[in-house]
This record gives sequence, C-alpha cells and structure tokens, in this order.
Amino acid sequence: MTKALAIPDPFEAKERVQPTSSQLSAPPQEYLDLPSAWNPTVGLFLGGYAMAGLTIWQWCYGDWPLQVMVAMAFMALHMEGTVIHDACHNAAHPNRWINEAMGHGAAILLGFSFPVFTRVHLQHHSHVNDPNNDPDHIVSTFGPLWLIAPRFFYHEYFFFKRRLWRRYELMQWGLERGLFVTIVLAGIRFDFMPFIYNCWFGPALMVGVTLGLFFDYLPHRPFTSRNRWKNARVYPGRVMNWLIMGQNYHLVHHLWPSIPWFEYKPAYEKMKSLLDQKGSPQRLGIFQTRADGFNFLYDIVLGVRSHKTRRSRMRPLVKVLPNYRWRRRLLSLLHRTAVTSKSSRRR
Repeated sequence: MTKALAIPDPFEAKERVQPTSSQLSAPPQEYLDLPSAWNPTVGLFLGGYAMAGLTIWQWCYGDWPLQVMVAMAFMALHMEGTVIHDACHNAAHPNRWINEAMGHGAAILLGFSFPVFTRVHLQHHSHVNDPNNDPDHIVSTFGPLWLIAPRFFYHEYFFFKRRLWRRYELMQWGLERGLFVTIVLAGIRFDFMPFIYNCWFGPALMVGVTLGLFFDYLPHRPFTSRNRWKNARVYPGRVMNWLIMGQNYHLVHHLWPSIPWFEYKPAYEKMKSLLDQKGSPQRLGIFQTRADGFNFLYDIVLGVRSHKTRRSRMRPLVKVLPNYRWRRRLLSLLHRTAVTSKSSRRR
C-alpha cells in the first residue's frame, strides 16, 4: 500500500518561519512607522495646555490652594517635556507641520526654544557620552544632581558655540526668546510676577530636575560607554513607564529614535532577547555594586566629574580650598570618580 504524502498547511509553515526576538535586528515596522494622527502624544500636548489654562483661570478667578495650582502647573510642564522630545524626532504627529507646531507650542510653555532643543538633542544622539561633543554629558556630570536644572542653560551656549541652526531656526529662536521676555516684562508692568514665580518658574525648575534626572542622568550613568548597545540603559517597570513616560526604556529610544514614547515598552519586550545578547544594561543599577552606590551618593552631593584619572583638568577647582590636605583629598576624590570612556565600537 502506498503511503499518502502529507500536504503542509501554508498557514502553519508561515507561522514556523516568523523570526523570534533573538533573530530580529530591529523592532517590527509597526513600531517604526509614524504614529496615527490621534495618539497619546497629542493627548499630552492638549492636556498640558488645558492644565496650564486651568491654572491661570484658578489664579485669576478661583479659590484653589496654591499647592494645587503649583502641582497642576508641574504636571502641565512635565507632559510637555515628552511632547517636545518626541516632536524633535518627528515622532509626535504624522503631519510635519503639526509636529513642528506641537514642538514649538511645548517649548513656549516650558520656556525653551524648540530649535535649540532639537539641534542640541540630536547632537547628544550622535555623540552619546562623549565629553567633548555630547551636550547632555555636561548637564549630567558637571555638578550635583540638585543643581541639574540650571545646567540646561548650557544647551543654549552649545547651540551658538557650535552654530547648529539651519535655515529659519535662528529667527525661530529669536521669536520664542522674544515672547519669553515679553511675558516677563508684561508680568512686571501689570503686576502678575507672583503668578510667574509660583506657577511657571517654580514648576519649570522642578520639571528641569525631573528631566535632568530621568532623561539625562539615570539613563546614561556611569557615562563611560559609547557602544550603541550600552550607552544608555533600560530599567523595566509598568508604573515607572507611565510616571516618566517611557524614559525607563531610554536605550530603546537611542537605538530606534523614531519610536514614539508610548511604544518603547512593547518594542523593548519584542527586542529583549537581542538586548540580552548584546549585554545591554537592563537595571537601574544605582546600588548594583558598592562602586555604583558610592558614585550615586557622590553625584548627589558634589557630582563634578574629571575625565582623567591623573592630572585632572579640575585642578584649578581644587586650588580654591585653603588647606593643602583638603586640596589633596579633593583631587584624590576627583581622580577616583573620573569618567573615562570605553570603546566606541558600534556593532
């Protein structure tokens, strides 16, 4: 009797040849495509402006406590921080003009300049953890964490020093800075500076600390690797994912910048096996080792980092101390906490 040959099921065969996450070199195209016209980033943009408007209305006509208004202003600015970040990567909206408008709108509320943020942030992506060319490296490593917010002004200096603007961006910077100055002068003239101090500058300072900590410091510490698979980290968590809007999956953003923030987590879960193979950091790692704990506490208190383990460029800083023994100890501490870059291999 002749044995009948089994005819393979084409659907079953197709299922068998689907690549696993360990075989993927990039996330599925659904994550890399532009977001839909109505997406969570649009919700953040509109929600941030709604909360800012409600804060202004309550200050003028309402009777809510100041603490509530400050909290609302903080949330409004915190939400717009993610909007400006995704807009600079053209990941906020599929329409280029709306994406630009969202970026400029978020920048105005934050007191930023969208061209400065965009050009400086793209420089960061091109030179992660390079002490000479990564502007965010200065933000993270040139002072204590509690003073990280004022160091964002270095972005403006970097923008002009490197002449990063293109086409109309210098004019856009002038318009946005002009609007900022006009609001402050109007506040002085019409006596609403208390609102600006309490519900704009104060929350903006708190948001600056938040952005500095979760966008710059925690994702890139210990600031030594320039390898694309290790120059940032992931520390998974569902609650943290929503609190800081995906920045606990920051390495995913560095590897594939076109992915919008709300898809970092699913993209990470698809690519986790590949990240495991590449040895990518997937823990917060603050107290992973004794050295990690010491360096984190050092960054909270002092945070000034040398880039040499000997003959530190920070020697002029040491000379301000009056006592020779103190100078020797501080110099030894700077050498001990120096950030020295590892291989920049890209594979």
